[in-house]
Amino acid sequence: MKTSIIGYPRIGSLRELKFASEKYFRNEIAADALQKTAKKLRLENLTVQRESGLDFIPSNDFSFYDGMLDTAVLLNAVPDRYRNLDLSELDTYFAMARGYQGEKGDVKAFAMKKWFNTNYHYMVPEMDDHTEIKLTGSKPFALFTEAMENGIKTKPVLIGPYTFLKLAKYTGEKAAADFVFPIIAAYGEILKQLSGLGAEWVQLDEPCLVLDMTAEDKALFIQLYEKILAEKHGIKVLLQTYFGDVRDCYSELCTLDFDGIGLDFVEGKQSLTLVQQNGFPKEKALFAGVVNGKNIWRNHYSHTLLTISELQKHCGEIVLNTSCSLLHVPYTLKNETKLADSYQKHFAYAEEKLSELAELKRILASETHVETEEYQHNLYLFMEPRGGSNPEVQKKVAVLSEQDFVRLPVFAEREKIQKERFKLPILPTTTIGSFPQTAEVRANRAAFRKGEITETQYETYMKEKIAECVKLQETIGLDVLVHGEFERNDMVEYFGECLDGYLFTEKAWVQSYGTRCVKPPIVWGDISRAKSMTVKWSKYAQSLTDKPMKGMLTGPVTILNWSFPREDLSLKESAYQIALAIREEVLDLEANGIRIIQVDEAALREKLPLRKSDWKSDYLDWAIPAFRLVHSGVKPETQIHTHMCYSEFADIIKEIDDMDADVITFEASRSDLSILDVLKENHFRTEVGPGVYDIHSPRVPSKEEIKTALHKMLERIPVEKLWVNPDCGLKTRGNAETVPSLENLVNAVKEIRNENF
Repeated sequence: MKTSIIGYPRIGSLRELKFASEKYFRNEIAADALQKTAKKLRLENLTVQRESGLDFIPSNDFSFYDGMLDTAVLLNAVPDRYRNLDLSELDTYFAMARGYQGEKGDVKAFAMKKWFNTNYHYMVPEMDDHTEIKLTGSKPFALFTEAMENGIKTKPVLIGPYTFLKLAKYTGEKAAADFVFPIIAAYGEILKQLSGLGAEWVQLDEPCLVLDMTAEDKALFIQLYEKILAEKHGIKVLLQTYFGDVRDCYSELCTLDFDGIGLDFVEGKQSLTLVQQNGFPKEKALFAGVVNGKNIWRNHYSHTLLTISELQKHCGEIVLNTSCSLLHVPYTLKNETKLADSYQKHFAYAEEKLSELAELKRILASETHVETEEYQHNLYLFMEPRGGSNPEVQKKVAVLSEQDFVRLPVFAEREKIQKERFKLPILPTTTIGSFPQTAEVRANRAAFRKGEITETQYETYMKEKIAECVKLQETIGLDVLVHGEFERNDMVEYFGECLDGYLFTEKAWVQSYGTRCVKPPIVWGDISRAKSMTVKWSKYAQSLTDKPMKGMLTGPVTILNWSFPREDLSLKESAYQIALAIREEVLDLEANGIRIIQVDEAALREKLPLRKSDWKSDYLDWAIPAFRLVHSGVKPETQIHTHMCYSEFADIIKEIDDMDADVITFEASRSDLSILDVLKENHFRTEVGPGVYDIHSPRVPSKEEIKTALHKMLERIPVEKLWVNPDCGLKTRGNAETVPSLENLVNAVKEIRNENF
């Protein structure tokens, strides 16, 4: 039985690609130096995979920013506004990813959205009526050749045509159907060129097949692949899916002339049943996704072997595979020098998952699976008690009643009370929470962690930064202030460090988008609040100003979704445990004079099941109540804010309103404010702050640009309901971008107030 993976992390085990890319953005290194770093990282990845014994090693899973963006460039889907900048090929690519503002022009970046149910973000390709789809790029061929030159034959990986067309944004009259024939020709040419280079297999990723499919969707998929597979040029084609099951098109997959089909047996609720009930074509290879590519817990071999044993009754060739790309887990446990072995033995990062595939391969090759040393060692690991249980926390969750999830008085009454209390001007201005974290800020925090400075020295520095931040906001003229969050390394990890039941890592970095990496904490046991988390800093900041100071917290669903969760406890139970802990912090902030409290749920939609039929029973029935549990105990005059970013909000807008927050801010700048129509259509009652500019781009928006966005908002949102803010926190930006952007924001609001009200 052979082994395969869908893809591998690409940022480098120590984030080498991130740091090299950011140096390039700052003009500190040239393009050839960046390319040299990228090539070195690719070779390291290939070598690790080859030495693990992996049979199907992917190539072209590397990207400088994002795979969907790479595919757009490959297929010539580059809008004219980027071509007209007359930049180098690499800089044009980065302009699409990050925007560009300079002597050659001023353009915004592509829209950015969550990649299915993960914390990875993809760039949304744009197709207008002038887009000419054709094969123009060379990346898949160059990377396959590069691997061959190092003695490694790979399986080139590409986003498939169906997923590309389904996820693209169409800005003209044309729709996906209008690009079918040129994209068929382009993929046919890709297969031809890869075959000519000596490739034996090519992997086409089609994760959109795990979504709900209409008859038109299936017709589009069949139309694409009947033509593409009619002439494969001697190369074998693997159709790869992940993040769910293919219940809507299983029979079509089996009928089409694919040589291999990759199915997810971790998140695919019906994948095994589909095979059992319908069989599987003996002439095709089943790439069975049995090793979890999204979580870091060790594979339970006895469970996996049961799945494989059942599949063997119905399939011919089976290839052991990951459930999705290993892009979503950290590189290697080898970098975890401080995490005790008693913990580490339960975890598998990307490199360790290669070892798991190799071990499963050896176990399955043995005539007596259960007697192998590797199987027995794994069995004992899962029989061993882990610890971390807290009966008191479990009891608190068990006794929750319906009233614990209801805030009184009702929204309309609270709104009147809060308007009278705060007396804010129309179009109140604020930020999402964090301010730029300079190298000096990070160095001070690191010095305290290492014991190089005292707690008093650390706190003195933090208070100086908070005071600077408050003064800056007052100078700019913002209406509702924040303390800047200089004490926080990450909006989830920071809170996890203040909670009992979490574990933390040193180098377990995972790519979120582009050069942005996160280090998710690990939910090890039952969760409770160990100590006050934010009160000291918020209380101090409020003492410096007469303006309202927002207390800044991360919500329970986001904390859970941006952690590596337990697999022995339901997500609902974990979310309620975290919600009770955050609730204590909310009430503590309120008791200390903080009257506006923002509880960010940036990742609310992230774990929403991909199929609508599963939304209520599998997620929304606990995710929305978990947020309500956090704030149901506060006074009417305390204003609760929340924030969401980079998700599709339209289809759950009523559930978002049901969170019963007083104000919600969300990303809208990269999506052309399309959410505004949805708010109007659904009579959204919550006050809203759609982001008026994109903080993930280094561009500085002009005052006129912000005024234009605000005028569009005011056409759809009553002025008494509208807040004005950037679309996300400012942590990753520099002061040189942040200050003029906020000044332009405030000046734009002042002019609109004077013009209209």
